[in-house]
Amino acid sequence: MSEPVKIRELEINRRIYEIEFDDGSRKLSTMNLVPGKRVYGERLYRIAGVEYREWIPYRSKLAGAILKGLSAVPIEEGSKVLYLGAAAGTTPSHVSDIVGNNGIVYSVEFAPRVMREFLLVAKDRRNLVPILADARLPSTYSHIVDLCDVIYADVAQPEQASLVIENAKWFLKDGGHVFLAIKARSIDVTKEPTEVFKREISTLEKGGFETISVVHLDPYDKDHAMVLAKYKGK
Repeated sequence: MSEPVKIRELEINRRIYEIEFDDGSRKLSTMNLVPGKRVYGERLYRIAGVEYREWIPYRSKLAGAILKGLSAVPIEEGSKVLYLGAAAGTTPSHVSDIVGNNGIVYSVEFAPRVMREFLLVAKDRRNLVPILADARLPSTYSHIVDLCDVIYADVAQPEQASLVIENAKWFLKDGGHVFLAIKARSIDVTKEPTEVFKREISTLEKGGFETISVVHLDPYDKDHAMVLAKYKGK
């Protein structure tokens, strides 16, 4: 098995790392907030006394977006993040690593069965706040969620951009950022994915966002795109 020989911080976010191995391969990683604990079978590496978790792009759209050239990842240590579509916790766990113990990740998931899996991840990570709710109804969790720096949305709904705009009105700071993972086939199977991406981005911009970066996620996720945008306010 190859061994790590070098690690470096990414310029787009110094809480995300690239590990280089003795066979020349490279892997994305985050510093493990809970040393010794895996979340989804990822490999752990100890380098200079610090443990890092492999971040697998075929399992996480944010990792795939970074490797496809997303221009920035404006999630900082101490950030408050509203995560819509937390699923079993794969990507939220890496966001949890990035924001650290001084940050918080409000994690909304609609499906009770999936939420049960998420709770196993949240048990070890105090900065993950599980919220069993429908992301289309932000008023139902407004008593839990504070004003946030970032919204991350990965939900299989026909109106993905509209859902983000509604949540931004409730929870996103002016100047905050959104990551929107667009699933073209969940919106309209009759349209070309690029056409669906353009429509959702247009909706986002009409809702008060300025697009910063757009990357298609093939081959990690077919017919998906990741949009990074900045909120100009209501």
